[in-house]
Amino acid sequence: MLRTNLSTRPFYNLRAVRIVLGAGLLVVAGLTVFNVGQLARLAASQYTLGARAAAAEREADRLRTEAAGIRAQINPQELQVVASAAREANAIIDQRAFSWTDLLAQFEVTLPPDVRVTTIQPRLERAGDFIVAIGVEARRAEDLDAFIEALETRGGFRNVLSIQEQANTAGLIQAVIEGAYLPPPRTPPGAGEGR
Repeated sequence: MLRTNLSTRPFYNLRAVRIVLGAGLLVVAGLTVFNVGQLARLAASQYTLGARAAAAEREADRLRTEAAGIRAQINPQELQVVASAAREANAIIDQRAFSWTDLLAQFEVTLPPDVRVTTIQPRLERAGDFIVAIGVEARRAEDLDAFIEALETRGGFRNVLSIQEQANTAGLIQAVIEGAYLPPPRTPPGAGEGR
């Protein structure tokens, strides 16, 4: 005969329930530890990124201040001179009309035997003319005059004048002559080729 009334006290498997509840508690505890670790890692990362951003802003402010100081030191007139020189150089490069080879070939054709070229200084005028100053040494004034005439008649120059003349200790005439150089017309590549 049974002395236990099953209707008032039902039979539970308490061990299984405790194991399930313990396992669930362990999972919740593990997830909590993982979340706390992630939170700490993200907080440290946020702190590091905030410090980097603040350092970058300080560096940007320093560079802005330095740039403003440099801009304040720039002389507008000097900047204008440099800019105009750059424009002049770009104009020469863009035109591609000045050829040292052509110029020296002109000198080779027109140079008398008793005249020697010592310096050449081309410059581009605002009107677009190439003015070439040529330093020469000649034995006689007639040789110098012959060179000037040859430049004007055969050398592609106009308005050639001797702007400075003096005799040196060796008895040579040192002169600077200047004239407008007329470069030969440039033929585009492939223009002279037949089809």
